[in-house]
Amino acid sequence: MGDIKKVVLAYSGGLDTSIIIPWLKENYDNCEVIAVSGDVGQDSELEGLEEKALNTGASKLYIEDLNKEFIEEYVFPTIKADAVYESKYLLGTSFARPIIAKRIVEIALKEGADAICHGCTGKGNDQVRFELAIKAFAPDMKIIAPWREWDIKSRDEEIDYAEAHNIPLKITRETNYSKDKNIWHISHEGLDLEDPANEPMYNKEGFLELGVSPEQAPDKPTYVTISFEKGIPVAVDGEKLGAVEIVKKLNKLGGENGIGIVDLVENRLVGMKSRGVYETPGGTILYHAHNKLEEITLDRDTYHFKQQVGLRFAELVYFGQWYTPLRKALSAFVDSTQETVTGDVKLKLYKGNIIDAGVTSPYSLYDPDIATFDEDEVYNQKDSAGFINLFGLPIKVQAKKGLIKE
Repeated sequence: MGDIKKVVLAYSGGLDTSIIIPWLKENYDNCEVIAVSGDVGQDSELEGLEEKALNTGASKLYIEDLNKEFIEEYVFPTIKADAVYESKYLLGTSFARPIIAKRIVEIALKEGADAICHGCTGKGNDQVRFELAIKAFAPDMKIIAPWREWDIKSRDEEIDYAEAHNIPLKITRETNYSKDKNIWHISHEGLDLEDPANEPMYNKEGFLELGVSPEQAPDKPTYVTISFEKGIPVAVDGEKLGAVEIVKKLNKLGGENGIGIVDLVENRLVGMKSRGVYETPGGTILYHAHNKLEEITLDRDTYHFKQQVGLRFAELVYFGQWYTPLRKALSAFVDSTQETVTGDVKLKLYKGNIIDAGVTSPYSLYDPDIATFDEDEVYNQKDSAGFINLFGLPIKVQAKKGLIKE
């Protein structure tokens, strides 16, 4: 290990990375450790981070503000694709990893580092997401993953190590959930959540961080109108806002009304099933509103095909394949579908529910003169007979040949 003189560490200040700095220095000949934290909206988690990193052995800490780029270049393209993993997960951790890893590579190259280190476990998806991004921008860079090297076997043993090295932690053994927080969401894993039979303790003080449970939400609904231009949200209740401000405002509204809490047993890329609780209040509102607008602005065939694309897009994001030709190509297709996805969507937020309250667009394909149940002069109902005869011709031929069985 003597060839490693300088390591850049993906540093969050959480349990894993808190103990990695001294571990690296102990096991890699007192190498220099440069910590890098990508700010994607962790807020209070960044407080005191520099002091902690330096006190535990880092030579310096970079805190990189990636919020605007994260929302505009990673989150919004995923919303436009309507990409949801396994029908529930809005990819909060997944699309944050590529942008963080990319910035870490840039700093590692600037600093002349010999290796990049991350604190991802060998059981998780994040190790793949980080390392694929590193390979995309520094294919020959050595990667150190302590969870694949050290003798520590559990989070309890990590706490033991931290206590032995006088490393301060913000958690206790009783509140030792594995969490990931950014401007888009927060995830909760571990402890009682490892048994799918256990109901999450939504109403326990301190469990939910971005909002309240539906039971604790107000008895009065909240109305909100979101405006889109070419698939991108640009205003809330008529007020033009930047990308970051829109997400923050909708997080507040959604959180107050118990929106966006998901309990999911998901299929990890590494093959196992894992259980987590996700809070994504603003994101849930944005996904719902965007899809509602597409209902009236996309033609049937494009809308249906785009649903298939969304499933594949979600897999690419979840699997850490953001920097791939296929993801780029799918984004190009998605962008082409968004030319007419412009308009306003009004929603009613009530005790964890999002209720449609109206949608308008200058590009709406909904024609009330055609769809009406009243008398009209634009639709000849007799035309449907010929259509059905032609559309049903294959099944009619098969029936006559006796080929259709119950």
